[in-house]
Amino acid sequence: MQRTAAKTAFANVLVNTLIANVTTSFLWFALTFWVYIETQSVLATGIIGGAYMLMVAFFAMLFGTIVDRHRKHTVMLLSSVISAIAFLLAGVLYVAQPESALLDLGGPWFWLFSAVILFGGVIEQLRNIALSTTVTLLVPEDKRANANGLVGTVQGLAFLVTSVFSGLSIGFLGMGWTLAIAIVAMGLTFVHLLFIRIPEGTPEADPEAKSALDFRGSVRAIRLAPGLFALIIFSTFNNLIGGVYMALMDPYGLTLFDAQMWGFALAFASTGFLIGGLVVAKFGLGAKPMRTMLLVVIAMGFLGSVFMLREWWPLYVLGMWVYMALVPPVEAAEQTVIQKVVPFERQGRVFGVAAAMEAAAAPITAFLIAPIAEFLIIPYMKTREGQQQWGWLLGEGDARGIALICLFAGLIMVVVGTLAFFTKSYRKLTELYANAPDPAPAQEGEGDAGNDTEADAAEGERPDAVPSGRESRESARRVDAPPIVPGMPPEPR
Repeated sequence: MQRTAAKTAFANVLVNTLIANVTTSFLWFALTFWVYIETQSVLATGIIGGAYMLMVAFFAMLFGTIVDRHRKHTVMLLSSVISAIAFLLAGVLYVAQPESALLDLGGPWFWLFSAVILFGGVIEQLRNIALSTTVTLLVPEDKRANANGLVGTVQGLAFLVTSVFSGLSIGFLGMGWTLAIAIVAMGLTFVHLLFIRIPEGTPEADPEAKSALDFRGSVRAIRLAPGLFALIIFSTFNNLIGGVYMALMDPYGLTLFDAQMWGFALAFASTGFLIGGLVVAKFGLGAKPMRTMLLVVIAMGFLGSVFMLREWWPLYVLGMWVYMALVPPVEAAEQTVIQKVVPFERQGRVFGVAAAMEAAAAPITAFLIAPIAEFLIIPYMKTREGQQQWGWLLGEGDARGIALICLFAGLIMVVVGTLAFFTKSYRKLTELYANAPDPAPAQEGEGDAGNDTEADAAEGERPDAVPSGRESRESARRVDAPPIVPGMPPEPR
């Protein structure tokens, strides 16, 4: 198989994003572990996790506008530089202040130190939004679902690596050396980016974008695609239900395992992300990604409702593994649809809106469900009445209250996913996806990958190869790399 310039560029960007995602997640997890080990404060770790998701929600729309206004390579460089500076500043704070001051929850240094690290991690979302639009730029339409599966694999691998190595780093090396590793790794991503060339013209300024957030432009782009807003709302609702599992997964797991074994169980379950992403990368999502998405969501709901019916650790761990394996197809389907039905020059803003809404959903549910579970449902299931009413279904155990909550959360997901099939938005978006033209910008020098440079140049000079309309404006822009033949993988001969 011949390697095209587009395939090579995409592979390099994917590897670079993997390193960056691992680095930021590694330091974020390490901060959480370090704070809890040293302070034993669940409140502090909860605030750190919730603050991270809320910061993502706050900055995501701004990030989307930045992605649309600048070249994707420039955006990725900016992300690496800002993250590296933030981690370096955190390192300076660590050296300048004693650990006792950094761990004093009542003092300013703890919150400043944590905020700097979290900001460096949140900036990574800028790169992730740019990566989603880069898929449109570099990958042919019929292979984008597969490429999005690879993106999901990268995210799953980052979660797997960090969930294991963050704890090991804090346990054996301490926070100081953990910071040093993160600073060096982020510096390496910057250096690697300098050698990557992404063929892209200079983005034209959007005359209707009058602010840095450009919320109106984002809404306008979403409304131009009938049914797209419903897709984002559905994904946000799916994350709301996912927030239930996010809040209750660790407490339930710690009733079945001690802390060390739970860490290994979680690491094993997270390999489901890898398998799910690789399956999508291999087989794609079919001709109707929306249908695939809803079927997978229904399966996730059914699974989430049954994998705690009995307090058996094999049932729970296997259920978590399958649940995580189903996450990449859902995310890949949403990305694939947006990449097809939204104009390329507005995709960053649409991805930004989607990321903001979905990032805000899970912590909101987690913050709501935790007190409800602790003060209402769990005490009720410990009463004689609760056990008599639900014991036939949920069995006996210490965490039947958590099982009851997850049962109803899963059933709600099944019902909503089924009803979505009968909505007008589903029909319109499915039809739009099937008939919409490819929004990817035209590239100069398109032709057969096996031809030599002269043949490619001659092909570009043919009258029938001259693009028209928006494509002609795109091809007239300045390109920062040699002409390429997009394709990943090359078409079979």
